[in-house]
Amino acid sequence: MTTPLVSHVSPVLEAIGVVKAYRGGDGNAIQVLSGVDLSIASGEMVAVIGASGSGKSTFLHVLGALERPDAGAVFLGGTPTADASDEALAELRNRQVGFVFQFHHLLKEFSALENVMMPLRIADRPLAEARARASELLERVGLGGRVHHRPSELSGGEQQRAAVARALALQPPVVLADEPSGNLDHQNAELLHDLFLSLATDMGVGVVVVTHNRSLAERAHRVLHLEEGRLQPAPPSAGGV
Repeated sequence: MTTPLVSHVSPVLEAIGVVKAYRGGDGNAIQVLSGVDLSIASGEMVAVIGASGSGKSTFLHVLGALERPDAGAVFLGGTPTADASDEALAELRNRQVGFVFQFHHLLKEFSALENVMMPLRIADRPLAEARARASELLERVGLGGRVHHRPSELSGGEQQRAAVARALALQPPVVLADEPSGNLDHQNAELLHDLFLSLATDMGVGVVVVTHNRSLAERAHRVLHLEEGRLQPAPPSAGGV
């Protein structure tokens, strides 16, 4: 296993005592997260595994400030999310977190280059700067020769790598990924898995990936198991998944 880069004094992402529950169809509360703690360093890749329905995606959404916890605290780059207004939270999320989901969510009418430029243009970055940054990132993920192709002209693996490039557009210190290789064949999945590890070890990004994929989990510096609302180190015998 690769040794993560030396961490900063403060973690890039931290969750302390996070609690989250939903109302079931019968009106009773369904406890999803029961006091979860997690600290992510710059340059560290962490895999979160667990059974379907164990709350892994919910946990990722809370970490990325897409949902608010019922109790506990989440800090993005040292900034607490709990009491932030919706507007301030959106700004913090856009600045601190890149998201990659199972489905790439690329805009089909735009090229790979234009899709990666989109967050930069929304952030009012100059056109030339946005184009240069997007080109650099697409080259970094192995799509330097595909920048003008639309999603329909890219393979599934290429689409997902373009989505990773888009997630990195604003240079977030944290990338959160939810089953990113769930729809890919083995070869494309392996290329994507190597890319996620390189985000941490080569680019110094803190990475949290939710996955059922053994190969992806085995690349992580830490593998954690979410079960009954609690997060624990996965046993070595589990082989990562």
